[in-house]
Amino acid sequence: MKNLTLEQITKKEVLQLQKIGRQTFIETFSDVNTPENMQLYLEERFSIEKLTAELMDKNASFYFSKLNSQAIGYLKINIGSAQTELKDEKALEIERIYVLKEFHGLKVGQFLFDHAVQIAKRIVWNIFWLGVWEENKKAINFYKKNGFTAFDKHQFVLGNETQTDIMMKFILNYD
Repeated sequence: MKNLTLEQITKKEVLQLQKIGRQTFIETFSDVNTPENMQLYLEERFSIEKLTAELMDKNASFYFSKLNSQAIGYLKINIGSAQTELKDEKALEIERIYVLKEFHGLKVGQFLFDHAVQIAKRIVWNIFWLGVWEENKKAINFYKKNGFTAFDKHQFVLGNETQTDIMMKFILNYD
């Protein structure tokens, strides 16, 4: 897409990250979760303190996708100890790819995913993995289209509810 750029997020942009993080999470999941569970999750995972700590972690990286200088989506990747589960030293976790609802269908998610692939190739990582809620069929289809396969499941706590995530992996080909 023309005029779509990618910029690494700095701690000076934590308020903007919090805003887009909360908004995209609400747009994606508020219709299928209780307001109470959504609020608890947003307070815990998108607090300024939590996001600042994540931005300071040398093994975690956040990127904004911007259209004409406006942030319309973001990516969070983790390596090493920042990974939420596998902690494989040769794996890269895609923890979050979110795009504002009004920009769905413009391939912004693909743009963010492709950037994660480029990072992995630069570092010579060979495995991507992620967890995706078993009810998020749109995301599951996106990851399958990009070559991910399911390999396990894990529990994900949203507020006071435990949900099941499908863990998916992608083996990077360097041909």
